[in-house]
Amino acid sequence: MFSQKYSDNTVSFALIIGAAVWGLYWFPLRAIEGMGLSGSWSVVFINACPLIVLCPLFIFNYKKLLGNFQKTILASIMIGFAFSFYAYALLESSIIRATLLFYLSPLWATAIGVMWLNERITKARILSICIGLVGLFLLLSQNDSINKPLNIGDLFAVLSGVFWAIGGSLLKKYPNISIIPLTTFLYIATTFISVIFAALFYMDPLPDIMVIKKALPTAIIWSVFILAPGFILVFMASKILYPGRVSILMMSEVIVAIISASILVPGETMVLIQWLGAIGIISAGLVEVFYGNKSL
Repeated sequence: MFSQKYSDNTVSFALIIGAAVWGLYWFPLRAIEGMGLSGSWSVVFINACPLIVLCPLFIFNYKKLLGNFQKTILASIMIGFAFSFYAYALLESSIIRATLLFYLSPLWATAIGVMWLNERITKARILSICIGLVGLFLLLSQNDSINKPLNIGDLFAVLSGVFWAIGGSLLKKYPNISIIPLTTFLYIATTFISVIFAALFYMDPLPDIMVIKKALPTAIIWSVFILAPGFILVFMASKILYPGRVSILMMSEVIVAIISASILVPGETMVLIQWLGAIGIISAGLVEVFYGNKSL
């Protein structure tokens, strides 16, 4: 078992790396959209590609689903909604703003952990949450997009954090859920949800087959070989660590998203106070890794 082979600190650092990879999730979405695929269908496309690998793997691991079918489906649907809402938040809002609003999830995750999982609240964990939230505030304070009215993308980002907190709590509550069936049903769920969004909410027409062929290599490289492995690391860690800690450590995604967006996307640059906020978020993660389960 993953939890028996590695210490909490090792698992925590693996989680930081896995989450950091997802800080680049916006890049293939924007790249595929730039190839002529509408934003709504680009989400469907990049979510569906991992099933090329996952479905054959599931066939050889389907027995692991026995006894955990309902739990696996429920966790997959919750995380599938989180994943889908986050993707569309990136399309509807700025990358920085969507990422930061998603990371209100430590609040929801800690509350769920205390009420449902009997998670212990230590002074270190409270300090970590406070430092992280101050960091988020500093990051938002000088963002031009913050002066714009709240939009549907902002709502999607908040909902994504809520569903992620619920899904993470389910993984901690039911550690016997197997990774391969979970990941397979997750991508099935998020693909199905994304199709509904594209067809009914956005009402975008089906993409042209030539556009799909053009975007396929980019989608496969990013979704199968980069994003999916990062997601699996997050899943494995979420089965071991409490959801409050998971949400805090996943703030590494914020740093990667902000730095990459600041460099590559016009209009999403940061000033000094925002960089101080980024340092605060990193510090929150370090406090949680080394002292989260201890009393200061």
